[in-house]
Amino acid sequence: MARGGEHPEGPSQRQLRVGEALRRALTEVLTEGHFRDPDLQDALITVSEVRATPDLKHATAFVTTLGGEGVDTAVAALTRARAYIRGEIARRVDLRAAPEWHFRADTAFDYASKIDRAFRDPKVAMDVAPPPSKAKPKRRAKKK
Repeated sequence: MARGGEHPEGPSQRQLRVGEALRRALTEVLTEGHFRDPDLQDALITVSEVRATPDLKHATAFVTTLGGEGVDTAVAALTRARAYIRGEIARRVDLRAAPEWHFRADTAFDYASKIDRAFRDPKVAMDVAPPPSKAKPKRRAKKK
């Protein structure tokens, strides 16, 4: 077994299917915004992925905020509201037992932005650009 209870070959189809259903349900709960916590009432939170453990007892949601600011505050607020979230999602997704929720800041967007900036750097672009071709262009045959 790999870390986190995942199989070395990756999540099963069942885990992926349940993770996507949980992501959609969590997005609905966040969109409705029936939270008492002021940190969640006006927050624009994007749920990029939900990963379920093989036994479906735990779900980890990767979230980010619009503009990427205040992500830590949003994660802390979601963690405080996880009992409410668990109950709401239990009503929306047909599972034997509602999973325990864990929330993490999604750093994939930051990482992709960092990679993009690196490729745009003139020094890096020079190294990754294909070398200029010295071969003469081929002539096309004339049509008769």
